[in-house]
Amino acid sequence: MTQPLILVSDCDLPGTVIEDTLRQAGLRAERSASGAIDDLAALGADAEGLVVQWAQITGEVMDRMPKLRIISRVGIGYDMIDVEAAAARGIAVANTPSYCIEEVAAHTIAMIMTQARGLPAYDRAVRAGTWKAVDAQPLAVRPSTTTVSVLGFGRIGSIVARGCRALGFRVLVADPYASAEAVRGAGCELVEIPDAVAGADILTLHVPLTDATRHLIDAAALATMRQGAVVVNTCRGPLIDEDALAASLRAGHLGAAALDVFAGEPLAADSPLRDLDQVLLTPHAAWYSPEALADLPVHAAENVIRFLAGESVPIVNPTFADAR
Repeated sequence: MTQPLILVSDCDLPGTVIEDTLRQAGLRAERSASGAIDDLAALGADAEGLVVQWAQITGEVMDRMPKLRIISRVGIGYDMIDVEAAAARGIAVANTPSYCIEEVAAHTIAMIMTQARGLPAYDRAVRAGTWKAVDAQPLAVRPSTTTVSVLGFGRIGSIVARGCRALGFRVLVADPYASAEAVRGAGCELVEIPDAVAGADILTLHVPLTDATRHLIDAAALATMRQGAVVVNTCRGPLIDEDALAASLRAGHLGAAALDVFAGEPLAADSPLRDLDQVLLTPHAAWYSPEALADLPVHAAENVIRFLAGESVPIVNPTFADAR
């Protein structure tokens, strides 16, 4: 009996761990020359599984892969996959939500504290020969008098909220799917998104990128924020209108930002965010640790293995079964 074929559309992680894991489970595995539709179709006509990192997987791609049963994302976000199109075709979409929870939460809190205590400005001042605690950076908050608003109380957002609360911050949480009891149990307050944005001294984003959340933080939302507030994003770049963010920072309304993700990656050389000293930039690195790097491709491959074996996997479009 011929074993199912699994196609890897693209992956920029080192090595062939995805293919090796699939083959060790007795599946056939091939990697496409690229994520282009013709390259995928050339190998994928018989594929029952697809592992994808950055390639755009549209309904048209799926139609060129008529035997496809599951798409597994190498990562947490899945906005490069047309999830509704997959559901309509009876194709499950799974992600890897647990491989870097600790890392992203830690990176987020590090960014919050770095900006809340003005560390980049202090560092620049000391290197330039200035030794003044008060003059280097006016933003140096006392946690107990500072509000952190966390948009999204999922795996990562809930850890960030609890961590900030443990440091003494007042924490507001906005998540329409969060349990009020769970939020209160974490010592936080559950509010609506507009109230969380307007009430934040520090705003951190932990929501999926969808049509509804794209540019969730736009010029209008930024205008409601407190003078000198800080925006932190380790989630998905397009949640923020970057031009509006840069304009608010240049105008002096926002005090600072810390960003690990961007609308286009790598961040464009001419991005206005690069020229602003009050913006802390990291290269989509919040997920990284040697342990996470090892786990990620294995988790993505195991989604396919377990799904084909009839086991439970983290499906993001459970209505796919209705179309079968």
